[in-house]
Amino acid sequence: MGIITKTLDFETRGNTDIINITDDVQKALDRANLKEGIITVFVPGATGAVTTIEYESGLMEDLTHAIERIVPQGIEYKHNLKWGDGNGHSHVRASLIGPSVTIPFSNATLMLGTWQQIVFIDFDVRLRARKIILQIIGDNQNSFKE
Repeated sequence: MGIITKTLDFETRGNTDIINITDDVQKALDRANLKEGIITVFVPGATGAVTTIEYESGLMEDLTHAIERIVPQGIEYKHNLKWGDGNGHSHVRASLIGPSVTIPFSNATLMLGTWQQIVFIDFDVRLRARKIILQIIGDNQNSFKE
């Protein structure tokens, strides 16, 4: 059993910027040289989130609009009153989606559905340098004998 920790670093535009990180996660898994296990994808920070979705332009627009309806930007947030940074909605949005996903892998391949991709969503109100932490737990061989 091995545990490997890697990071992904990238720039974002903020304001519900949705970035497909599936290929980057798979490349990190390839370099880990583990066959069977799980990988956790985690964002440290309070205004970013990670989830899975079909990464398709219509659905990205639908998700952006749904998030705006659920947690609108243009209302009063106590966080904004306290800190004056205008990103109270960003914190609430990130909290609802969540900071991580855990995905099983087999034969060194992420076990995602046909149309399922891993996405990072930056809810902050400005450009950001972001870091994603990948923690891979697995083994070099199949766990089950048939």
